Amino acid sequence: MPEDHEPKTASYVIFEKDGEILLHKRKNTGFKDGHYSLVAGHVDEGETFSEAMIREAKEEVGVEVKPEDLEPVHVLHRTTGDSAYVDLFFKATEWEGEITNEEPEKCSEIRWVEPDNLPEKTIDYIAEVIEKKESSEFYGEEK
Repeated sequence: MPEDHEPKTASYVIFEKDGEILLHKRKNTGFKDGHYSLVAGHVDEGETFSEAMIREAKEEVGVEVKPEDLEPVHVLHRTTGDSAYVDLFFKATEWEGEITNEEPEKCSEIRWVEPDNLPEKTIDYIAEVIEKKESSEFYGEEK
């Protein structure tokens, strides 16, 4: 009988403006440094997915997002190494404040890109989720 396991949980947000989405380039994180990703983070104990996303948006890009401005657009169940993740992706088109790089020690660049013209070094599962979101596919799995 397999051992029980608890997947890790993470929230992501796809900020959208003028037909483009926000990506940031990871650095000094130990995971996919030099690759583009979305504003994201682990869900801390006692937090909901949306609470984690609101916290991460403030920490990473300095904006206030209201719960009602977060629209769930995709759920991804994935495995990496010996860990399983359940990732919830939100879309946000409204926020308060100016998006800026608030964590330059973890992010070397933020940029707006067209969703169908992602940088070559976009993390694979991030690129797949963006593509699935564009086609309204709500759930995915990756092993």
